[in-house]
Amino acid sequence: MFEARLVASATLKKVLEAIKDLLTDASFDCSDVGIQLQAMDNSHVSLVSLILRSDGFDKYRCDRNLTMGMNLASLTKIIKCANNDDTVTIKAQDDADTVTFMFESKKHDKISDYEMKLMNLDQEHLGIPETAFSCKIKMPSVEFARICRDLSQFGDSVMISCTKEGVKFSAAGDIGSANIKLTQTTNFDKEEESVIIDMQEPVTLTFACQYLNSFTKATPLSVQVQLSMSANVPLVVEYQIPDLGHIRYYLAPKIEDDEN
Repeated sequence: MFEARLVASATLKKVLEAIKDLLTDASFDCSDVGIQLQAMDNSHVSLVSLILRSDGFDKYRCDRNLTMGMNLASLTKIIKCANNDDTVTIKAQDDADTVTFMFESKKHDKISDYEMKLMNLDQEHLGIPETAFSCKIKMPSVEFARICRDLSQFGDSVMISCTKEGVKFSAAGDIGSANIKLTQTTNFDKEEESVIIDMQEPVTLTFACQYLNSFTKATPLSVQVQLSMSANVPLVVEYQIPDLGHIRYYLAPKIEDDEN
């Protein structure tokens, strides 16, 4: 038997918004540590890794490991039926071919349940190697979303350059070029507004805008985002989900063929 209850469905809605543009179907692996998802996006360029820890749920029970394959468009339709402050309970029997979502209103005067067919998805698990990163940048997630959006007006890719002076985001295209520089700022009163740069050695890498913009769909989950970079390894964009877990996106850098 698997059962997990969250006090407010809003968190689950935000998690789905953060992954549904990148993935069509996904396998949620449930165990006593929590619910995990790891999948390549449809074009096999980026990887999504999600962890919702069991201790972050209001109630959590998982008698034996269970993998639930779901179509994310269908799942989104069901979760949209819940009000943001509804309690949501996810239930599945061992070896079940369906999963049930139960929504209960705050006043306990309305309970609705939805059953969804599960899919058998053949998804391989990719080992994500532990990497010691040359550069880690923590910044307000809203600021990162805005930079990605603004720079995508100029070109298809964004160059992220981290030096001791700060971090620079650049893009260039037919209409011209754009550069946005952030220096380290520590705001003790409002920690979420700080820009913190932890640099071992300078790094400059280029990434596809389209994916960065997709990653920023996770902005509502967290006030801060962390970017971790090293030469020749994928960028990691991490959003913490308060008291519940995190979502990480991995994106391989673009290799410039026309470097002169």
